[in-house]
Amino acid sequence: MRPSNRRPFHAMALYSAILSQLVGGILIGIFSGRWLDRQFDTEPLFLIIGLLIGLAMGTIAMLRTVRHFYSGDS
Repeated sequence: MRPSNRRPFHAMALYSAILSQLVGGILIGIFSGRWLDRQFDTEPLFLIIGLLIGLAMGTIAMLRTVRHFYSGDS
């Protein structure tokens, strides 16, 4: 495959990685927060904290992926 034809596949891989990291981080945060809420009987507290932590973790992972993609370390 010629190098010019590989660019769309690199972009699709980057978009897929970004999407999976953001969604995965948020889902892990939500489900772990709901589980902690059930354990300690504090209904929305840990859900909100888990959501925010999951969003932060997904954003950090996304930024690392984008930085790695643009540094050329393939």
